[in-house]
Parts: sequence; C-alpha cells; structure tokens
Amino acid sequence: MLEKTITKGFVKEDGGELVVEAQMKGDSAKELNRSLLSAMRRVEKRTRLRAEWTSDDGTTQKFFDYVLKNTNKTRSTSQAVPS
Repeated sequence: MLEKTITKGFVKEDGGELVVEAQMKGDSAKELNRSLLSAMRRVEKRTRLRAEWTSDDGTTQKFFDYVLKNTNKTRSTSQAVPS
C-alpha cells in the first residue's frame, strides 16, 4: 500500500522499523506527512511516524505523527557569510 503513495523512492525494514526515503510532490509538507501517515495507519493502526520533509527552497520541517516539531531553513553556500 505504501508503494502506491510513494512514487519515487524506497521502503525498507531496519531493525523492526520501516524506513521510507522518497521524493514526493504536494502543496505542503504538512499535507504530504498527513497522507503518508494515513496510508501507513490503514495497514497498522499503532503506527508512529517521525518524518523530515525538505522542500526545494531548503526548508526542512520535522514531524512526529501529525504534529510539526521543528522548521529549519538551510542557507545556501552562496549566501554564507565568510569568517
């Protein structure tokens, strides 16, 4: 069922946990996270999801289940201030 949700990437098992690494497109990380967790919970109700989503502009959002825990903006090397 996860294979239908993930169009480009992989799902593997590691120490009793599923590891999903994929490229997905959507309106927001929140909506992508929600759709992935919902698909996983259709298979196993007790699923917990720790997810990290990085957008094209370098913004990374970390979620635990449906809750956003952290947002970071990565500065590109061309914008870095020399030391």
